[in-house]
Amino acid sequence: MTLIESQSSSPAPLLRIAIVVVLIAVGFFLPRLLGGTSVAYSTLTTIAIFAVMCYGVDIVLSYLGEVSLGHTLFWAVGGYAAANLSVKYGMNGWSTAAATIALCIVAAGFLGAVTLRTREFVFSLVTYAAAVVAYEIAFNWDAIGGSDGIVGISALKLPFGFATYVGGTQEELWPVAFALLLLTLAFIARFRRSRLGTTALMVQMNPPLAASLGVDPRKVRLAVFVISAPITGLAGWLYAYQRAYVGPDMFETYFLVMMLTAVVVVGRRVLVGPLIGTAILIAQQNLLSLGGDWNKIILGSVLALVLIFWPAGLIGLLRRFGKARA
Repeated sequence: MTLIESQSSSPAPLLRIAIVVVLIAVGFFLPRLLGGTSVAYSTLTTIAIFAVMCYGVDIVLSYLGEVSLGHTLFWAVGGYAAANLSVKYGMNGWSTAAATIALCIVAAGFLGAVTLRTREFVFSLVTYAAAVVAYEIAFNWDAIGGSDGIVGISALKLPFGFATYVGGTQEELWPVAFALLLLTLAFIARFRRSRLGTTALMVQMNPPLAASLGVDPRKVRLAVFVISAPITGLAGWLYAYQRAYVGPDMFETYFLVMMLTAVVVVGRRVLVGPLIGTAILIAQQNLLSLGGDWNKIILGSVLALVLIFWPAGLIGLLRRFGKARA
């Protein structure tokens, strides 16, 4: 038996696949393991949706080194696309999801092209300004709901030809949210190993080297930014069906701070980092909530503390603790 054959027959890949399958199964049945109550399904569905929302920001921060303050725009685009198209035109979930992806790509392409030459503070400022402008449009444009938003969004319908899956309750929405989270994790894992992912990381860490290899940093930044938008947008799409309402509150700073905090609290370029970060933040709000604006204050405080004292996140703290013990 050759070395290659012995490596290919190694049980290690099969073991990893088995572990992944077990984790997926446990994750899917986790609401039942927690009692199967509507609260369990609602909480875990929200965690899955918010985690997907955060992964769009994670790509930009981790692979471009930029802080996007405008991803609430894509989050809201997904929500408004689902609400308007389902309520006014009776479109099913597949159609509203496709519209969300298309609209997010167009919006991100335009915004990304405008911000190609900006970096760091200016990039953050321009993306934030875009979100503010979008908020004012949503708040004042009655055609898309205006200040009152859109209520009475019908249950999510996903036709499969032979049958139609209806997500009318939190329990019924959980499989959709879980599937969306799994697809997002698979996409992020694939992106990390892709040529675009490695090139983006090189552009961030060593721009002169990237330029010497013939890489156009602007095209790379634009591609990564455009890819990130539909991820956050699809989270907003599902969130609209979950709460059956969409309004200008989707632009609130709460969602922006949630995205940024969930991304940095564990550490950048950690595949499950935003998921763990989101779970920690939602658990705090559900179990140790002080109510009202206090949750926003806690979120902002955690974000500031992490950025000031632990910029590498919890992973950095664990590594430092490990080195200290060694």
